[in-house]
This record gives sequence, structure tokens and C-alpha cells, in this order.
Amino acid sequence: MKCSHCQTAFNLENADSSGVRLGQDAEFFWLLSWVQCPTCERFVIILISEPPKDEGSSTQDDGIAPEPDYERSRTLMVHPLGATRPLSRDVPAAYADRFQRAVRVLPMAAEASAAISRRLLQDLLRGEAGITRRDLSSEIQELLDSNVLPSGLANEVDVIRTVGNFAAHPIKSQSTGEVMEVEPGEAESLLDVLEELFDFYFVRPAASRRRREKLNEKLKDAGKPELRAVAP
Repeated sequence: MKCSHCQTAFNLENADSSGVRLGQDAEFFWLLSWVQCPTCERFVIILISEPPKDEGSSTQDDGIAPEPDYERSRTLMVHPLGATRPLSRDVPAAYADRFQRAVRVLPMAAEASAAISRRLLQDLLRGEAGITRRDLSSEIQELLDSNVLPSGLANEVDVIRTVGNFAAHPIKSQSTGEVMEVEPGEAESLLDVLEELFDFYFVRPAASRRRREKLNEKLKDAGKPELRAVAP
């Protein structure tokens, strides 16, 4: 998993984790689970609600939480209350602010997070790639057809259409801001791809520009001609 505090990925098997059974009410069997990030040593705490299983199968007398049935359960991150995904200052505020909004609502409403991210992705493609089509699916395809993205990033962008299943849910590509059910992992995948696209369009070009400016300063001090700008 990825730590919601420091964003470092780690293997759950190598981290300290535990859980406790809270009990069962008229609707759900409740668990509280937590894991400590090996890097920043902070806790990620998750509340799990699971529909009751067969009679007697969801209870334990020792107070230790049984292994959750993640296929049937719902989870809510309670600490940190809002996930964090720091962005480089090179990402324009108009994009960064909306990205962080999608990140903050993810633990509470994956559908709302995905809706914000899909709209942000469409605006990014229109603003930075100059692509304007009738729907997001067509715009993603045009971006892929342009062959401007590195192969790894292109594959990640293509995953958005696969995970989002636009063929079965065309409204997702036509009304990107619509709040609707999402496939498992869809909201997270959208955020991952947006981060990669921010890196491609803003972070790496800015870093390259700074390196070039620094080198030109040295060349100027040495009385040598500056490097010529390379056309994009």
C-alpha cells in the first residue's frame, strides 16, 4: 500500500499492523484496522464495515479482529482524515488545487473524487495538449495516437479507459463531472495518472529549464556562448 502521510509505498507484510473487533449492529460487523508506515512511522487507521456473514462466523471472543472480507466490506480512512499527495510547485495552481480536492474527498467518496479527476484530466488534455473532442474517451485516444507520451505513461493513460469501462458507461466520457459509481481502484488510478501527466507537462520541463539556465550562467561567466534553445 501507499502511506497516506508520506506517500511512500511499502509491503504490508513488512509493516506493523493490527485490528480490533468493535462489534455488530443491525447493519454491519465493524472493525478498526491500523498499520504503521515503516518510513514515517505514522499510523494509517481504517474503519471497516462488513455485512454480517453466516450466524456465528463473524464473532471472536478474544477481541481480535478477524480477517476482513474485502470483497464485501466498505472502508473509511479515519486517520489521516484526508489523504495527502504533495505536488511540485511547478504544477499550476489551477490544476493543483483541483487535484488536492480530489485527493481529500477520496477516503470519504471515491465517486466524487473520480468525478473531479475525470474533469481535471479533460481540462488538462484540452489546455496542455490542445485536444478537444466530444468526450473524454476520444480525447484520450487522440493523445495516445499522437505518440508524444513515453510508452510507460501512455500505457497508464490507456488504463483509465479500461478501468473506467467507458464502453459500458459512456456517460463517464461524455459528462466527466458526473458523480456515479466507480470501478474498484478507478479513483486511485485517475490520481496516479494525473500525477504522471503533471510530471510530463510541467515538472520535468521546468527542471530541464532550470538546469539549462544554470549551465548558461556558467557559460556566460566563462565568456562562452550560451546554449541554443531547442524547439519543442
